[in-house]
Amino acid sequence: MSTDYDLISIGGGSGGLAVSQRAAEYGARALVIEPKPLGGTCVNAGCVPKKVMWNAASIAHALDDAPEYAFDAVPRASVDWPRLKAARDAYIARLNGIYERNLERKSITWVRGRARFVDPHTVSVDGSVYRARHVVIATGGEPIVPPVPGAERGITSDGFFALETMPRRVALVGTGYVAVEFACTLAALGAKVTLFMRQERVLRSFDVMLSAALMTEMKGDGIELVSHAVVREVAAAGAAHRLVLVDGREFGDFDCVLWAIGRQPATADLGLRDVGVATYDDGVVITDRFQATNVEGVYAIGDVTGREALTPVAIAAGRRLSDRLFNGQADRHLDYNLIPTVVFTHPPIGTIGLTESAARELHGEAVKVYRSSFVPLYHALTARKRRAEMKLVCVGSEERIVGLHVIGAGSDEMLQGFAVAMKMGATKADFDNTVAIHPTSAEELVTMR
Repeated sequence: MSTDYDLISIGGGSGGLAVSQRAAEYGARALVIEPKPLGGTCVNAGCVPKKVMWNAASIAHALDDAPEYAFDAVPRASVDWPRLKAARDAYIARLNGIYERNLERKSITWVRGRARFVDPHTVSVDGSVYRARHVVIATGGEPIVPPVPGAERGITSDGFFALETMPRRVALVGTGYVAVEFACTLAALGAKVTLFMRQERVLRSFDVMLSAALMTEMKGDGIELVSHAVVREVAAAGAAHRLVLVDGREFGDFDCVLWAIGRQPATADLGLRDVGVATYDDGVVITDRFQATNVEGVYAIGDVTGREALTPVAIAAGRRLSDRLFNGQADRHLDYNLIPTVVFTHPPIGTIGLTESAARELHGEAVKVYRSSFVPLYHALTARKRRAEMKLVCVGSEERIVGLHVIGAGSDEMLQGFAVAMKMGATKADFDNTVAIHPTSAEELVTMR
């Protein structure tokens, strides 16, 4: 069987759905190929279920703070993990159904299966062949498991969301988004968490202020941080596990080992080499600013491109690609500068733009930094005094803001508006001339001196 389309998206995650739906709005005939439930990592094993768990952890912290706000102190209820998982899974299934109905409503075909290139404009799925003028690679990424003895004893983020009961003693290996978010959530819900860091700090690509402040909060929440920890082996200890490091240190016993050491592009089985699509050694698909590969008519969006591995980035890139291909917007493309991002730790982190060190490398003495450190009003009555830290990185005599970094309650929600201002070229004077909203944490960003 051979079927022709205007666009084929290999992948039904955030990017693939965005590019195909925008194409369909312009009248293009679109096909989505995806072997798993629609929505990709974000919906099924990423942003959405992660945020549900973060919400649960936030409620746990609020219960801890309740007595200081004059609510009668009672023994803190423990989370009913199976019940929480069932509710979370039901919500995800509902989202899967919504995505499926959206495709049907827009007359987009969904083929469940794995695609492989036959030629630059043809793919095969389980013996069926499909052709299109434009083919988009949007297969996302997959968690990395290290090649060490006993690694199979551990789980990845995918396995985390499959856990039927809450682990009580957890070894988390990694220092990025997934590692710190899961560490904070599990600790809040009652697990004893040990985080193994390859170097000395978490979130190494972030501003040092953010990682230092987060590590302080994590320690305050009872999370053990082990630095310079390179795992040599995961050994059995009865029904539990022990981590053996290359320097001889051993830690245990853990009932769960969670690998959070990064993700790799899910491109190995696509047959890219057979059709000449250029990739880096790690499988990242090489694209230009228009998301085009070196092969005419073949494009890539989202995590497979090695750029910002964020759901809104994949969506934005996909929509702009269809704007260009099917709506005559010849120069339409995504600007990858000044992309805001949030880390859902406790407290959360919001960041956009250059770190202080990156700004100084680029601009030297032209950089001026403003900082604020305070205890948010929420903690005026609580025994635990979580601090908020904020930083503005400015450049030049006009003090254009090139970096904004916040850790503290509410930073996740406040960042979006400040990101708009920065994208428009805001200066420190623009912030200073904005009347503060009191009492909030966000007002600190427009009152720094």
